[in-house]
Amino acid sequence: MRFARPARPAVASLCVVAALSAPTATAHAAPAAPGDTVTLPVRDALQALEVQEESRAGYTRDKFRHWNAGRLADGCNTRAEVLTSEAVTAPGREANCVLTGGLWYSAYDDQYLDSARKLDVDHLVPLAEAWDSGASGWSAKEREAYANDQDDPRALIAVSASSNRSKSDQDPGTWLPAFEGYRCQYVTDWVADKTRYGLSVDVSEEAALSQALSRCPNEPVTVTLAR
Repeated sequence: MRFARPARPAVASLCVVAALSAPTATAHAAPAAPGDTVTLPVRDALQALEVQEESRAGYTRDKFRHWNAGRLADGCNTRAEVLTSEAVTAPGREANCVLTGGLWYSAYDDQYLDSARKLDVDHLVPLAEAWDSGASGWSAKEREAYANDQDDPRALIAVSASSNRSKSDQDPGTWLPAFEGYRCQYVTDWVADKTRYGLSVDVSEEAALSQALSRCPNEPVTVTLAR
């Protein structure tokens, strides 16, 4: 049995939804702005992303502050909050937000795991990849918001530590989940996450995403823009 993660929003475009669905084209669509919710078929959303070379110059992981205190004021950090929210069976919680028991589904490799210690909370678009494709120009506060984003459930995902470390900071040009049944969801969510943050793609990444999505439903995806 495969665990279905909670329903997610999806990807975006460069126009607000109302403009896309307007019955007449009497005016140019207004550019989308942070806070707007936008929708496009995922392949169109990929085409809307800027394609440019990436640079990792100046990157260090500590430029993305994580895990911060989370959003629930519950004494747990973002990592623990994500683990709790994504558990199939809720874990117990001891002092200092130590999680005990519980059960999780790791979509990357189609496994169930019975201990929080066996999981990582993965940034779907890794921090280094975000830096390469636009985040190097953000403020420290903006990078912290990215690294702890719980407002879009695609941004952070609890997966087995082994699958996350296999992925490391790779993009879909060199890594896709071992579980083929999750790959369409993965590449769709990748495009959504890049759209949400206005991140670019490089040539090989764009080609890999396009090839993968050609084998997937061209689902409309909806995103609330963070930038």
